[in-house]
Amino acid sequence: MAERVKTDIGKAAAALDLDTELMVRLKEGDGASFGVLLEKHRLSVVHFLYRMVQNYAVAEELAQEVFLRVYRSRSTYEPTAKFTTWLFRIATHLALNALRDGKNERLQERLDDDTSDMPVRQVSDRRPSVEQSMVYQAKLDEIRRAIAALPEKQRAAVLMHKYEEMEYSQIAKVLSCSESAVKSLLFRAYEALRARLAHMA
Repeated sequence: MAERVKTDIGKAAAALDLDTELMVRLKEGDGASFGVLLEKHRLSVVHFLYRMVQNYAVAEELAQEVFLRVYRSRSTYEPTAKFTTWLFRIATHLALNALRDGKNERLQERLDDDTSDMPVRQVSDRRPSVEQSMVYQAKLDEIRRAIAALPEKQRAAVLMHKYEEMEYSQIAKVLSCSESAVKSLLFRAYEALRARLAHMA
C-alpha cells in the first residue's frame, strides 16, 4: 500500500513539468525562477512573434509584454495546462491584437528589404558556398513570405505546429478552439502553401 502511494506521488511529481514547477516557485516568492523561465523561453517567443508580425523591433516589444504578463499573473497562476500552452496563448493574443491594431505598420519592413536583423538559428557548422547560401536564403525568404501571406489564425497555427512542434491539443488551447478546427486551419494553410510554393518542389 505504502509503495503504491509512493509510486502515485512519483507520477504526480513527474507530471508537474519543470516550467510549471518554476511558476509555482515564482508564485511562492522565488524571483530567480522567473529569470530561469525568461532565459529558457524568451528566444522561442521572440522567433514566434517575429514570424507573426514580420518586424523584429515589434516582436521584441511584444515579447517583453508577454513576460511582463507572465510575471504579473504569478499570484493567480494555476497549473491547469502546460506552461508553454499558456505562454503561447498570451503571445498569440498579443500578436493578433498588434496585427489588428496595425501597431507594427509604422515599423513594418518591406519583405524584400535586407533582413540582417532577423533572428536566425544556427543549423550547421559546415560553410556552404556563397551561391548555395544565396539560393538557400532566397528559398527561406519565399517560404517566409508565403507564411506571412496566410490569414492570421492559419499563420499562428502553422508557426506553432511546424516551428514550435506543438501538438494539436496545445494549439487548440492556445487558439481557444477545438482540435478539429486546428486540423482544418492547418489543412487549409498547408494547401495554400503547397500551391504557392509548388515551383520549389
